[in-house]
Amino acid sequence: MKTATFPSIRIEPEFRQRAEKVLGKEETLSAFIETAVAEAVERRTVQKEFIARGLTSLAQAERTGSYHTAADVHKEAAARIAAARGKKGKG
Repeated sequence: MKTATFPSIRIEPEFRQRAEKVLGKEETLSAFIETAVAEAVERRTVQKEFIARGLTSLAQAERTGSYHTAADVHKEAAARIAAARGKKGKG
């Protein structure tokens, strides 16, 4: 598959210098930018999916009239976390 490029962007020289100062050993500015964009895309994808699940859940709650308190949700989450931690200690 052919590769593509991102559009060039204009930045202040001081900002470029700051970016170059945080590069890892043998890391290029291009690689740094690609990683940053990939992470932003992943974060926004996860966020979009989270919002979609929330809206679906809201619609279902409105349709059925079945709601759960925050305390109940937190209690269930804490129980799941405790169970998962217990399984890790046994394995």
